[in-house]
Amino acid sequence: MSSARRDPLAEGQRRVLFVAVSSSCLAIIDSTAVSLALPAMARELGGGLSFQQWVIDGYLLTLGSLILAAGSLADRYGRARTLEAGVLAFTAMSVLCGAAWSGWVLIVARLLQGVAAAVVTPSALALIMESASGAVRARMIGQWTAWTAAASVAAPFLGGAAVDLGTWRLVFLVNLVPAALMWRPLVRLRRAAPPPEGRSGPLDTAGAVLGVAGLGGLVFGLIEQGARGWGSPLVLVCLVIGVVATAAFLIRERAIPHAMLPLTLFRERNFVAGNLATAWAYGGMGLSFFLLGLYLQQRMGLTAFQAGLGLLPATVCLLALSPSAARIGSRIGPRVPMALGPAVGAAACAWLASETPPLQYWRDVFAPVVLFGLGLAVMVAPLTSAVLGAVPVAQSGIGSAVNNAVARIASLLCVAAAGSIMGGVLDDVGFHRGLIASAALLAASALTSGAAIRNPEREPSGLDPER
Repeated sequence: MSSARRDPLAEGQRRVLFVAVSSSCLAIIDSTAVSLALPAMARELGGGLSFQQWVIDGYLLTLGSLILAAGSLADRYGRARTLEAGVLAFTAMSVLCGAAWSGWVLIVARLLQGVAAAVVTPSALALIMESASGAVRARMIGQWTAWTAAASVAAPFLGGAAVDLGTWRLVFLVNLVPAALMWRPLVRLRRAAPPPEGRSGPLDTAGAVLGVAGLGGLVFGLIEQGARGWGSPLVLVCLVIGVVATAAFLIRERAIPHAMLPLTLFRERNFVAGNLATAWAYGGMGLSFFLLGLYLQQRMGLTAFQAGLGLLPATVCLLALSPSAARIGSRIGPRVPMALGPAVGAAACAWLASETPPLQYWRDVFAPVVLFGLGLAVMVAPLTSAVLGAVPVAQSGIGSAVNNAVARIASLLCVAAAGSIMGGVLDDVGFHRGLIASAALLAASALTSGAAIRNPEREPSGLDPER
């Protein structure tokens, strides 16, 4: 009888996991896979460096700017309903990107695709948070983490393969396959979803506008800094607008009763410490993968396709070990995995930095890449569980949005600063400096987690951990 009761719930959780993974991978792959297709796009549609930058940056700009507002909407109107709208819009914009007949059409479609991705990103993980708790939730987060982290690492490899095997348009049109596969399960989730809890009162429209202006100014300033430098008037104005709007946003959210971002979330120790650890860790991860991808091609002479293959061992580690790491984290608490994982990643970066050039992949790079993947696998799922476990389920959409925004802005900031860190040149000395900086960031994440994360109290053994 117990099994009969548990089977429908398990089936529903499998459906949630499939939808959450598929929708998240849509947004992640299109944020990075496009980079290797840029030369082919420019050859066919025309346009120079500015066009190629906006194909990438337009997507990141709207995604980063709107993610907080989208997370709040998901909590207010329902995660399944919001995710369904986001996936539909993302699929439509993918078709428009794939069919683009001019550079301007592609840029506009990418801007709108970023809007849809902002809707998809926080809603997907929030679905998992409301579908289960305890060990079952940990296993689901572990599998979600494995597949989405693997997608982010494998995306450039997939983009290069699409261009080599066919046309750059496949990078976008391939999205139709997962969108079609998950549409029916997503509709069933939306129909079965209970009414959203805990969000009443008027919509915080002014807060949403200030949030978009704050994140938009910061993200646009960081994006443009890469091309214009920190001294550019445009960059400085955007960063000032971002800081001022963010400050005004926080003042407003503290003053009104129905805030888009309830600042009470920041009273939770694990939410604050987990987001700080996220900033350090994702800054180090973004910088190290950026440097390694370039170094494999520009200094070691590998093709883009070969460089993607060279990073796949980290992907394999994430896929194979993240579910186990999530189960262990749920058993012993997140503190040790969150400290150990980035410490292992820092050791991998330091190991690679200590190698004597000229480097050879199998002799010098392969083992540190595997070790780095092990560190990520140990860290990411427990980190996600700790941050969102500190948030009430009714606010998991905005909690996920905050964590995603922290991760993306930290990575953007560190990649934008890569030139300054390396001394302006990607030579052996600059690569060494970049890896040491990555190791320092990951070490800071490990220290933050070890010092500030607290393991939650264990559930009484008599309770059903499924729900």
